Amino acid sequence: MSTAFRTIKDIPKEEYFAPGNRLCAGCTAATAIRQILKASGRNVVVVTATGCVEVATSYFPQSAWRVPWVHIAFENAAAVASGIESAMKALNRKKKSDERIHVIALGGDGGTFDIGLQALSGALERGHDLLYICYDNEAYMNTGIQRSSATPYCAAATTCPPGRLSSGQSTQKKDLVAIAVAHGIPYAATACPSYPFDLMNKVRRALDVEGPAVLHALTPCPTGWRFDTDKGIDLGKLAVMTGLWPLYEVVDGVTKLTVQVPRREPVKRYLEVQGRFKHVKDEDVKRIQERTDLLAAKFGLGPVRQ
Repeated sequence: MSTAFRTIKDIPKEEYFAPGNRLCAGCTAATAIRQILKASGRNVVVVTATGCVEVATSYFPQSAWRVPWVHIAFENAAAVASGIESAMKALNRKKKSDERIHVIALGGDGGTFDIGLQALSGALERGHDLLYICYDNEAYMNTGIQRSSATPYCAAATTCPPGRLSSGQSTQKKDLVAIAVAHGIPYAATACPSYPFDLMNKVRRALDVEGPAVLHALTPCPTGWRFDTDKGIDLGKLAVMTGLWPLYEVVDGVTKLTVQVPRREPVKRYLEVQGRFKHVKDEDVKRIQERTDLLAAKFGLGPVRQ
């Protein structure tokens, strides 16, 4: 499992996430899941919370999943994954087997940041040997683009619409990786399917560790973010290149940047290609840029390109 992906030839040809699912055109969550399963291989059990991915991949009587897959409620993906991990440990002891079957829990930002945070915290605190992955499209996209605590400042959503007295989302995005690291887990990281080798190698490193791991993947959503369906991968790259989404990992408490950005793009370039930010004023852009500059300094990213 620990072999790193370096070139296209290293990537397995097997597809464990079937094409023809009903996710939206241009959905980068689908791209991320395809990469995740290529990295994990078939020796895995996936637990998925209610959300975009669940409803679009498990329409009865068909399934897009070519690995063992469980759907449970919105709030308890991490709890069910914990039970599966514990059950397999008990079965392996009974059979005296050393075979390691990996458990991956998958949830969107709604099912992770908000509704499922308690179950996730419990799984991390108990030390279950599992990987929890949040595919973050920054709102409750499945139920109508309502804001979540992952929705960025000033973004428009149906429950935080911009107007004469509002600039959209009024709070800052929650730091999921910092919350996970505060539990003392051995591995946590950010990722984006726009950087497939970075994402797949992080999945493998996360599965290699003994104990809980968390991967937080930004997955641009053409429906909720309001951009052209062919622009999702480019937008993910732009999130990284502006410094809004640093790609890093935290191994046993030590933080390491995994994608260097010597010269950052101004955040205005990222905001102006998304309909959810079309209302922002110059002072809003300035405030977002200033906050991004502080984040970039924390991770050692380069200055903004002039």
